[in-house]
Amino acid sequence: MIDEKPYRSGYVALLGRPNAGKSTLLNHLVGERIAAVSNKPQTTRHKIQGIVTSDDGQIVFVDTPGVHKPGYLLNRRMMASVHDAILSVDLILLMRDAAVSTGNGDKFVLNLVKQSEKPAILVLNKTDKLREKGKLLPLIEFYSGEYDFKEIIPISALKGDAIDVLLEEIAKNLPVNEPIFADDEMTDQPLRILVAEMVREKILESTTEELPYVTAVVTEKFDESNPKMTKIYCAIYVERDSQKRIIIGKQGSRIKDIGIKARKDIEHLMDKKIYLQLFVKVVKDWRNQERQLNEIGISG
Repeated sequence: MIDEKPYRSGYVALLGRPNAGKSTLLNHLVGERIAAVSNKPQTTRHKIQGIVTSDDGQIVFVDTPGVHKPGYLLNRRMMASVHDAILSVDLILLMRDAAVSTGNGDKFVLNLVKQSEKPAILVLNKTDKLREKGKLLPLIEFYSGEYDFKEIIPISALKGDAIDVLLEEIAKNLPVNEPIFADDEMTDQPLRILVAEMVREKILESTTEELPYVTAVVTEKFDESNPKMTKIYCAIYVERDSQKRIIIGKQGSRIKDIGIKARKDIEHLMDKKIYLQLFVKVVKDWRNQERQLNEIGISG
């Protein structure tokens, strides 16, 4: 008689610098866009959980904001969520952009893993950008000498390369345990937050320079009284009138484009028609205001 595999479940932190590909990996694993993705730093502001359930176990991924120097209260809260995640998980995935050279930021993130003394897997992401795979060897040698990683796995979160290998290795390093969430759950995030993040992702795609850092989105009203169409009203926070004009665009062209693109993603997520209304609020210095951060859902 063949022994059945024990059921394993646990929490896994996705840790890395901005743009390491954490949110891209999370969305790929879950099969839905639950985390905002862009090439702008500090895209992820919330500690988002994505749940992957199989017959053998359940992995609860905790996507954390990219590790960066905290300046505003917003950034301090983001970094607090990173430290909280490290403390509360069973395993750390240290994600590293394999296509860029090692800098002080990478060493800072590595030190966070060292200080935690937790089991960790090194994930060398963006291998699709490497013409010469041999360039991985110095990275592997460097990190192997710095910490006793359970495994070092090169992947491409964007292309889905070696994701099965990664999942198998993660499962091996989780405790024997009952499921933490129901089989059909994919995230701990309320729909209001997911909707707001989808709108913010489209803002990130269509704006440049400092705007990504000074914008936030709050779902202010969610009206499901009509079973055929949900009405959603989102406020976009900026800090100055000049930024408001940029978001709105010439004769409202940019905010209309943001709304059209966001609506498509939200309808796909909710599997129904929605009416999406966007408006822009100027809230001076919102990144340092406790009440505004609480409204956005970035808790202290």
